[in-house]
Amino acid sequence: MTINNKGYSRRSFLKTGSTLGAAALASPALVSKAFASSGELNILMWSDYLPDSFLAEFKAETGISVNFTGIGSNEELINKMKAANGSGADIISPTNNRSLQWGPLELLQPIDMNRVEIDKVNPAMAKIGPDAWNFGDGSTWLPHIWGTEGMAWRVDLWTPTDASGVPSYGDVWAEENAGKTMMRAHSGMLGAGLHMEATGQMDVGSVWAAYESEENMRKTWGMIADWCIARKSNLKLIWNDADTQKNGLLNDGVIVGQTWDGPPLALKSAGEPVTYQAPKEGAMAWVDGMSIPKGAKNTDEIYAFIDFAYREKPAGVAIDGHGYNSPVLNADSHASAQYATNFSEAYPGDALGNLNAWPAEAPWYADVRTEFVNKFKSS
Repeated sequence: MTINNKGYSRRSFLKTGSTLGAAALASPALVSKAFASSGELNILMWSDYLPDSFLAEFKAETGISVNFTGIGSNEELINKMKAANGSGADIISPTNNRSLQWGPLELLQPIDMNRVEIDKVNPAMAKIGPDAWNFGDGSTWLPHIWGTEGMAWRVDLWTPTDASGVPSYGDVWAEENAGKTMMRAHSGMLGAGLHMEATGQMDVGSVWAAYESEENMRKTWGMIADWCIARKSNLKLIWNDADTQKNGLLNDGVIVGQTWDGPPLALKSAGEPVTYQAPKEGAMAWVDGMSIPKGAKNTDEIYAFIDFAYREKPAGVAIDGHGYNSPVLNADSHASAQYATNFSEAYPGDALGNLNAWPAEAPWYADVRTEFVNKFKSS
């Protein structure tokens, strides 16, 4: 579904979470801080989410050493946890729309909300856990980082060709950019579908209706797969993690691509000739969380980390390192002025009101999508 709420500033968006479709406020939780003076913590999380400075400050304050293993996709995370039967990690980071896939696996344990200061975070994002991630014994998910997927490009090598100056998902597949573009397979194909809708090549609403039934899914993704296969030769590379996106833009000849917001905005903050913007079809919004696998062992260290992650200053300083956004209220006030500039330029005009909140994905949807993605990759 596309959310159309007009007139959002950066601060009002962060405080209301309106683009995720939740308006009710969460009640303040009973809290007690988790303290730890030593020990270690095993974290399995998206590869660019924990800047070195964040981890160093956490260890200096708590004495806890973090063993951080990066992931590049939700599929990788699910497969690792299934293979280990929920052991080997203390904190993991599933995306908000994957609850229907995690529930049947029974690999997560309920979070002790008496040890979490949940009132420190965006109340609409805080509601995602109890609303979608309570599988019977309590919420198993907390919001950690939010962002979008849209369009990034080299400002010294390319500019949007649309008269409005706004990029399109279709720019990834355009003949004039052949051999100089990149995308991630499954979300790039979804972006292609939104472009097909916007240009009259497919009925409007087809992409989101595909989440409703396998019949809709196969009809829509069959059309998307055929369209993408016919234009696959125009792609330079297919990425699957943050580093591949950065290398594509800096070293691999990519001038424009469909990416997460964090990697290109981190490059932009570092002075590289790269930018990111929500496309005219609407950027795709997500929230990545913190969950505790059933085999987690370091309980006190887990809650010490959550306590640290939910404090304004550490969360805000980390923004400049990873380039994404924090659900922690007022965290953005501790980020650099460059972050404010990046945000306003990434979401100009009514872009925040035109975000696409990624719907929940049932296991059957993920399986069928993998079928079409494999067809595309092997073509």
